[in-house]
Amino acid sequence: MKKVFTSVLTLYTISGFFAQEVVWQKDIQSPTQNFLSQVTSTIDNQYLITGSSIRPVSDSQTGENYGYDYSLIKLNQQGEQVWEKHFSGKNHDYLAATVNTQEGGFLLAGTSWSNKGLDKKEDSKGGSDLWLIRINEFGDELWQKTIGGAGDEEARAVVQTMDFGFFVAGNIASGSAQGADKGYGSKDVLVVRLDKNGKEISQLVLGGRGLDEVEKMIPTMDGGALLGIYSRSGAVTESGNQNPGMTQQSANSSLSSARSRQPKASGNYGEGDFWVIKLSKDNKVEWEKNFGGKGDDHLRTFAMTSTGFLIGGESRSERSGNKTVGIEEGTDLWLIATNLDGEEIWQKSYNFKNRDMLMGMSVLLNSDDKSAKGYLLGGYTQAEGRIENDDETFWMLYLDQNGNEQWRKHVKGESHKKEERLSDIKLNRDGSIILAGTSAEELGKENWKIIKLGDKQIDQLIEKKDIKIYPNPVSDYAYVEIGFPSTGSGTDFSAEIIVYDMGGRQLQNIKTKNKVTKINTQPLIQGAYLVSVKTDNGKTASTKLIKK
Repeated sequence: MKKVFTSVLTLYTISGFFAQEVVWQKDIQSPTQNFLSQVTSTIDNQYLITGSSIRPVSDSQTGENYGYDYSLIKLNQQGEQVWEKHFSGKNHDYLAATVNTQEGGFLLAGTSWSNKGLDKKEDSKGGSDLWLIRINEFGDELWQKTIGGAGDEEARAVVQTMDFGFFVAGNIASGSAQGADKGYGSKDVLVVRLDKNGKEISQLVLGGRGLDEVEKMIPTMDGGALLGIYSRSGAVTESGNQNPGMTQQSANSSLSSARSRQPKASGNYGEGDFWVIKLSKDNKVEWEKNFGGKGDDHLRTFAMTSTGFLIGGESRSERSGNKTVGIEEGTDLWLIATNLDGEEIWQKSYNFKNRDMLMGMSVLLNSDDKSAKGYLLGGYTQAEGRIENDDETFWMLYLDQNGNEQWRKHVKGESHKKEERLSDIKLNRDGSIILAGTSAEELGKENWKIIKLGDKQIDQLIEKKDIKIYPNPVSDYAYVEIGFPSTGSGTDFSAEIIVYDMGGRQLQNIKTKNKVTKINTQPLIQGAYLVSVKTDNGKTASTKLIKK
């Protein structure tokens, strides 16, 4: 069972002890069952905590419980609650994935069994559907969309693309589909392309003769996306199913666009493989790759590097298939670096001597903000086949740009409640780490727990600038990021931001306690401006802002 370590935390490495600080901890209490799915970091270093919950009758809109709702809580940089929102249908609705948008809001992607009613504005398409909700930074709904066919669809991942549109990826339980909706195997992959207003552009179904489950998706610089799938499928021959590129419209579904279908072309090496697919901006397959050995290999996460992609997950395979590194004990971490065409550059294996699970991966950049300095991995290790007091620990692993291990360290819980699960981890731009999960004395009464950790060793790896503005040039709003350290610890920080025109006239004066602050540039006319900051300890810095 995954666990989040929620009390006194001690950080240590193999070679010695390093100081680590709990910056803040937020306990979100609930008398009912809650599932935390994700932490989404906003552009101004705030945090949207998302998941699903059954609300008490007194808190619901109608005085009735209809099942699980989408639940959202936004925290500021100090861990204080900014707002709380719920979106409800009349049946179970599970929020799976969230992405922060370049405009400052969010797109929520989940799975709904609800017909029209309460917050849900469209009827079910049949079985379970994808339910998408676009909200602004204050949690107010901008639009929503229900997408589905005759079978059961479930949402797993969502990203925003360079043109402000979206890719949403999930799965189809093909056994529940009918007629033209019938898939290739027991579970197939569905990818939906939408514009920024939620209009469907295309739908693509991918699959082999078995089970294929979406695990991760990231946007690519060319406007497309990289899709990561845990595949237990072999290739599909043209005579065995639909031809590649065939487009069909189900006679008994209510889709607004036809589903393009493409079978899996690459076969599996073993029980389960990494299946990686590069999608173009118009939702077509540019290339696909299978990575695996004879055992079970499970893809978990991606990162974009200066030379291509970093693919990570767990492996139970010895050297076999196209896996050139072995395993030491239990389940090892397996990383593969590729170029932009998916061709392997190197692969490495790492071991913590038990069932090692990878949950997150971040690329640390050099001062040019382009080339990679190294990679920081996070996850947990679980004891297999035995019960121990310290049977699970959260770890961090730092690698150089070639995948060579530089150091490893653990976060160990000194004490914890009986039922605890680690759901998500995030590395912030300032070197701090967010751990998020649930904690309960008994199942069915889970509380959300979010912890922000400071780590001096990680902080030293982050390239900081005294002042940074993005986007720049700017249209309506810009974000001012201050890199100076504060005089105190934890949340003790204050600064003054002043905007001048090029003639030296002061236009704005903003006092802030945040390292990242949003400023309104709508009143400014086109041209150049000077932005100056002064911190609580007297340090100053200035940079130029360009208004489009």
